[in-house]
Amino acid sequence: MGKLDGKTALITGSGRGIGQAIALKLAGEGARIVVNDLDPEPAGETVARIEASGGAAIAVPGDVTAPGFAERYVAAAIEAYGGIDIIVNNAGYPWDAVVQKMSDEQFQAMLDVHLTAPFRVLRAAAEPIRVAGKAEAEAGKAVVRKVVNISSIAGLFGNPGQSGYASGKAGVVGLTQTLAKEWGRYNVTVNCVAFGLIETRITQPKGSGTETAQIGDREIAMGVQPAVLDTIRQMIPLGRAGTPEDAANAVYLFCIPESDYISGETLLASGGLKG
Repeated sequence: MGKLDGKTALITGSGRGIGQAIALKLAGEGARIVVNDLDPEPAGETVARIEASGGAAIAVPGDVTAPGFAERYVAAAIEAYGGIDIIVNNAGYPWDAVVQKMSDEQFQAMLDVHLTAPFRVLRAAAEPIRVAGKAEAEAGKAVVRKVVNISSIAGLFGNPGQSGYASGKAGVVGLTQTLAKEWGRYNVTVNCVAFGLIETRITQPKGSGTETAQIGDREIAMGVQPAVLDTIRQMIPLGRAGTPEDAANAVYLFCIPESDYISGETLLASGGLKG
């Protein structure tokens, strides 16, 4: 018996990296996963891995920033599994530049994916969650639902070259605290996990062959200068960068029954690094 048996979890950006690790972790505890990725192939890969381990999952590919995506995503979850128990707003990417070189398009793109998209998913889920919570309360049942929004150490303390990314990630902390107050009456906990340096394609050393990612019609530079990575690692008290599995474990803490009385909090999963 898993701690999440019978639960349905929506995880955006779960075709790769941290999102995929979260999906595999929650599925391993019995949750049915509604996978999302910008591209169908990685979304399908995550579904296949979950099903190969005996779990249940469906894929809903698409751009989380696209109009109508949130409603389609929530509707797919309800059609497949009958309801929503966990939402993890994870999808995102960096598009960096120092402020004097950052275009309006760059800044807005960071707000769109890191703040507006989570807002839209939560807004689309609000009525199904309200209806389910009301029915359960009238029946004398106590069902706790979970929202986990993903932020970053940059959203808490800032980071050079990331005014757009940091602003979006800071905004989602405020969204988290507000929804915790709005949705408490529906028996929903709303929390946030802010990651430090986690080893994904986004944080690979420049020169490792993973320097760009295709985001829609944009080719976005990825990777970090090796000297910068070395400096950050030396600042981490635990002495290493985190793995996607480390990140998934932090999210998992907010999804299990043991956290049913914790809401409106931001957990920094950074190996002890604090900006």
